[in-house]
Amino acid sequence: MSSKGESDTTPDAVLSNIRQILMDEGLENAASFMFPAATLEAAEKSFYDVLGEKYPSLINQNVDTPLINNYYGCNGNIANDNNAIESILVSDLSQQKPSPPAPQPSEVFDKILLFNSEDGRGRMFQQSEKHKRKRVNNKGDLVDMRALLVHCAEAVGGNDIKSAKELLSQIRQHSSPFGDGSQRLAHCFANALAARLVGSGSELYAAKKISSVHILKACRLFISACPFMRMSNFFVTQTIMDLAKKATRLHIIHFGIQYGSQWPSLIQRLSQRPGGPPVLRITGVDFPQPGFQPAARVEETGRRLANYCYRLNVPFEYNGIAQKWETIQFKDLKILRDEMVVVDCLYLFRYLLDDTVVSSNPRDTVLKLIKKINPHVFIHGVVNGSYNSPYFVSRFREALYYFSAVFDMFEANAGREDEERMVFEREIYGKEVLNAIACEGVKRFERPETYKQWKVRNQRAGLRQIPLNQEMVKKVKAHVKLCYHKDFLVDDDGEWLLQGWKGRILFALSCWKTA
Repeated sequence: MSSKGESDTTPDAVLSNIRQILMDEGLENAASFMFPAATLEAAEKSFYDVLGEKYPSLINQNVDTPLINNYYGCNGNIANDNNAIESILVSDLSQQKPSPPAPQPSEVFDKILLFNSEDGRGRMFQQSEKHKRKRVNNKGDLVDMRALLVHCAEAVGGNDIKSAKELLSQIRQHSSPFGDGSQRLAHCFANALAARLVGSGSELYAAKKISSVHILKACRLFISACPFMRMSNFFVTQTIMDLAKKATRLHIIHFGIQYGSQWPSLIQRLSQRPGGPPVLRITGVDFPQPGFQPAARVEETGRRLANYCYRLNVPFEYNGIAQKWETIQFKDLKILRDEMVVVDCLYLFRYLLDDTVVSSNPRDTVLKLIKKINPHVFIHGVVNGSYNSPYFVSRFREALYYFSAVFDMFEANAGREDEERMVFEREIYGKEVLNAIACEGVKRFERPETYKQWKVRNQRAGLRQIPLNQEMVKKVKAHVKLCYHKDFLVDDDGEWLLQGWKGRILFALSCWKTA
């Protein structure tokens, strides 16, 4: 690991967690929630709203963007001086050109993605100090509320409508979206139980939409509340940089690329690599978008990444694939013999159906494809949840256990009046809970497994685990200890990097190769 500049190029939590929010929202009609390409400018505009700046219209602007017309291949010959590159990314361009154009939307993304770690640390401490306050010990209430919720779930599962309604009424009296963590948790689960009771879960889930502005507001909470995506993206970036020190061609196959927000920091570091950057190829795999443009988002992501590479003088090629992952063939990935191949998937395998729904298990199918790819490394991040049981009450108990830790984490790290917290709990986790509790069959997309279950599944598919870089693990632990609440957990077990809250493991990361 290099000793200088690593943390400075770690992706900022704002867009890292937009990625997490979008992936956690679930898949509607077997496709990820996404904005049509035509609304991406509106999403970019919302960044200006957050930053308090005026959004520059792209209409009639004389902007030199040759990538926009042909972004699948890019040789990036515009910036030969690394100092100039850095200035473009972190300044207002005034030192580079006598008459600078208005900043483009992608420059605003850059300012957020490519950040100074000291500023980030300061923001986290400010947020932490802001939300420190005394709390009433409500352990007794929490236990009682959990018991009420489980009894209600048992009544719903047994079709005891009268008892279920009575228990729901009691829960409603003691829950609130504006109360403490246990009250908010109960409110969220009561909504899901009510939807299941009347059979409206799938319709409510499909109807739940969230605006880009709300996403940004919710993500500001994540800046101060948790280190999960920040550390996940650091783990991916550093793993690839360690592997690709001398690679001339680097091919990243990203299952679940969505907006590609984890890659700008890697692109920046590749641009600064001694000897120059490799040719970077990214195959962005996503679920098809509903409607007449199923590949619109995956193509827009390629266009945006090509812009980063163009500005940083990193040769770039992009291949977008928008289809069900289990239908992808080896030839679709266009792998070349002389390139270093990395396969990456963070936390999205949980959206693949399993053998409880379809006989040909999509999870095993995709893992067998990864084995056939024979990558130099497969970076696998999983949501460490057990709420994938076909039995409703068992699934309810496990979901309650998992999300109790999440709501408690917010209670300790964000103010109760915090609008971003309310948005996140209502629109993000509320939607996940609704799907896990009130939807069944192919309409239930939330299907997480524990990291130990994934280890067995990966090994069965012909993959072998790679030992963790212990220096990287130490760095992650030190950063979390320095910048976040003392109850955040970072540990390693069986070559998995674990992240969680108060002893509850929420996420796990590991690296694999073909056995």
